Amino acid sequence: MQATDSLRTEAQLAGRATGAMFFFVFGAVWLEGWATQAHEGAPACAGIAFVALALLAVAWRRYRRYAPALAHAQDTPERRRMKRVFNIVNAAQWTAIFVLAQVLVNLGKGAWIIPMAIAIIGLHFLPLAHVFRNPPHYVTGVAMVAFAALYPRLASGGPAAPVGFLGAGLILWLSGAWALRA
Repeated sequence: MQATDSLRTEAQLAGRATGAMFFFVFGAVWLEGWATQAHEGAPACAGIAFVALALLAVAWRRYRRYAPALAHAQDTPERRRMKRVFNIVNAAQWTAIFVLAQVLVNLGKGAWIIPMAIAIIGLHFLPLAHVFRNPPHYVTGVAMVAFAALYPRLASGGPAAPVGFLGAGLILWLSGAWALRA
């Protein structure tokens, strides 16, 4: 029984390392958007890319360490259900972002696309937290939704302020680091 529990724990660590890699990549995309929109220039973009690669390397090492255990857990009914729900939630997320972006543009509210996307991305973490039994996803989701609701009212540029990109990227990077904790 102890070996099974150990394999399950190691598979979970490998899965969280995979999630961290996604957090670091998507966080870098948001941060590159911030650097571009805030006119920080090539040095900022290069710095973000360098840090993202370093974070990815750390996550990749963690993944490789525990990947054999994940291979043992890949083809269980529970894992298949988790993958199916993950795919459905992500498809719904991207569909909602695309459709609502079109609606906002047609209403002349295109500046609200970024906070809307941040909120939907945050919302998508809530069912994933349940499915993957990963409570930190609730924190990430709530942080993203709260940030999307607050920054347009507090930032001097409103919903189009570069801080939207910055906040979303930092939340994702912090979540990725949290996923790699021991």
